[in-house]
Amino acid sequence: MSAKPPIFATLGCRLNAYETEAMKELAEANGVENAVVVNTCAVTAEAVRKARQEIRKLRRENPEAKIIVTGCAAQTEPETFNAMSEVDLVIGNTEKMQPETWQAMGPNFIGDTERVQVNDIMSVTETAGHLIDGFGRHRAYVQVQNGCDHRCTFCIIPYGRGNSRSVPAGVVVDQIKRLVDKGFNEVVLTGVDLTSWGADLPAMPRLGDLVMRILKLVPDLPRLRISSIDSIEADEMLMQAIATESRLMPHLHLSLQHGDDLILKRMARRHLRDDAIRFCEEARKLRPEMTFGADIIAGFPTETEAQFENSMKLVTDCDLTWLHVFPYSKREGTPAAKIPRQVNGKVIRERAARLRKVGDEQVQKHLQAQVGREHMILMENPHMGRTEQFTEVHFQMAQAEGAILKALITGVKDTQLTA
Repeated sequence: MSAKPPIFATLGCRLNAYETEAMKELAEANGVENAVVVNTCAVTAEAVRKARQEIRKLRRENPEAKIIVTGCAAQTEPETFNAMSEVDLVIGNTEKMQPETWQAMGPNFIGDTERVQVNDIMSVTETAGHLIDGFGRHRAYVQVQNGCDHRCTFCIIPYGRGNSRSVPAGVVVDQIKRLVDKGFNEVVLTGVDLTSWGADLPAMPRLGDLVMRILKLVPDLPRLRISSIDSIEADEMLMQAIATESRLMPHLHLSLQHGDDLILKRMARRHLRDDAIRFCEEARKLRPEMTFGADIIAGFPTETEAQFENSMKLVTDCDLTWLHVFPYSKREGTPAAKIPRQVNGKVIRERAARLRKVGDEQVQKHLQAQVGREHMILMENPHMGRTEQFTEVHFQMAQAEGAILKALITGVKDTQLTA
């Protein structure tokens, strides 16, 4: 068999995509060949099912390659993938970021490596500081935090990612300087529970401290963006940055999950409905152009129609724009899976569809409000860029990828603005 470069398949979140890029560099540096690496997600039972489906498809397409499975599903359910005849190797979330793992899979790989390499993620105390150069030529992602100390009753992710651990601010700043020197005009801070950044570092700094430090020490960075946050943990310095720093993008994705107080308590969330509304109102007072996305779960156990309606109302009460709707998925090993009154699957799907419809209406409302306005747009490819609020803009005439340009919004086409 002739040597072929490894193939990578990524399922799930942006952090997974970041880590896939890091694995590509590790694989290349160690001469890994004729391999297919599947970086899995475990956020729902459906995500695990899709991972198994993807593995079978990739095996059919690459019958002679080594199939290596890693990511959160491999970490939480190694036995599931070890039992699949298509799989040659199962690697945990810690192991996938270690150079020695990839060294062992280099050109001299003979297949007698231990088939399952998944250690106790809860014993990990450091976040791998592997640096990558970003995606494409326009936007770079920097992992500043991993893991989660919270135990929401529906969530399996802490068991896939471990407890919260932070990358020191100095390391983050140095990486962002390097990315700016390479020509990136936007950097996105990523993590599993971003607002817990700093709790395990000396002096216990907060996310707002990191944001302000980056903006001060990297003056040539045009745009800094924050990925998903837990709004109840937004600190005073972060709110100050929202109010005073134009280079911090006016777009936040919020981990809200529900709009009913009793369901939020059963989820073991740390906020109530009014807290979410209050945060959105405060952030908009500080930055009127602020737009919000949010994660919302439909059909959590015991959810009544009235409680679901509270989630529907929350979308408009907070004036959310970009919704990530999750039909509740029972995850074995989580407390929510043991709640006696599980909602019927058909009802869950119907409620999720209703939430998505409201989300679609919110998107159209946002798009129509931009017509006639000028926006600063970061070009992701010759014909599509994004506003500071992360809205897609289509250009008829080709533009330079990676450039930031000012443009007048002339119309709306489907879910994009036109300029």
